[in-house]
Amino acid sequence: MTKPSSKRKKLTSALSSDDAPPDNLTQEENPALATINIIAVEVPELTEQEISDRLDLERKVERAFFEAGKALMELRDRKLYRSTHKTFEEYCRVRPWRWRSHRFGHNRRQSYLLMDAAVIFDNLEQKCDRSDHILPTNEWQIRPLSKLDPDIQPEAWEQAVESANGKVPSHRIVKDVVQRIMERTRIPNTYQIGEVCQILAKDNPELRGKGGCWAIVSAVNDFSCSVKMWDGEYTVGLQHLKSYNYLPAECEQMRLVCDRISRVYSNSLEETVKSLLQSLGKLNRPYLTAVEEKLLSVLESEYGGEILP
Repeated sequence: MTKPSSKRKKLTSALSSDDAPPDNLTQEENPALATINIIAVEVPELTEQEISDRLDLERKVERAFFEAGKALMELRDRKLYRSTHKTFEEYCRVRPWRWRSHRFGHNRRQSYLLMDAAVIFDNLEQKCDRSDHILPTNEWQIRPLSKLDPDIQPEAWEQAVESANGKVPSHRIVKDVVQRIMERTRIPNTYQIGEVCQILAKDNPELRGKGGCWAIVSAVNDFSCSVKMWDGEYTVGLQHLKSYNYLPAECEQMRLVCDRISRVYSNSLEETVKSLLQSLGKLNRPYLTAVEEKLLSVLESEYGGEILP
């Protein structure tokens, strides 16, 4: 076997030695020997006024959702939308809000969520111990509190702050605290499938516009009932239901009426027809009058619904 060329070894050795900088190079000729001077810049401490201004501005940022909710309530209550829109709902849907929420978009539902959150925030601000200024920073954090009575909301929030080790609690932490309080004050669910109930929409933005309407219980849960109304299915907490105590035959009669209204309502309808059906959805008696029966039959005939004898 032939030996590797010695010239190859020498060549490699020469290249390796060239990589190291000669000892006789000056600092200017060899950048590796250059000295870098770092000038320390002293950052001035905040003055007492600047600290106060910072806290004030931070709180304004944190209260942005609260201010938005208060502004929406004033727009609604004073009807300041009336020059361009017929209803507040239409105004919220059409208005191109610059601060639109990435989570929900900005629509009627989000507007009411913000307004309800502003009411809860105001309640917490007045009743909670504010020595450490731990208050909500967004609507999502306090949404679970809407399930509790206003008198219990501060207690729940303070428990959530404690669970978060003195910091602003997350939605999950607040939700867990609310769940524990609800279980502690749990009322047995005595509703039955097929029972006719009245919707109590107070303090529940999901049911806004449904207050006073009747609904048929379709499922019984631990803390709520699934109910069927003329325009769809809803899950409603026990505190938002009130039984009409109708007889079984009356409940069955209302179930048939609900089915008839739903079939008509599923079509593309004019606003006057929708209003008529919605008025039938707020009856506080287990039957239709002769005129109501005739009107519903006409609508069933017009929109292809099944006409029952």
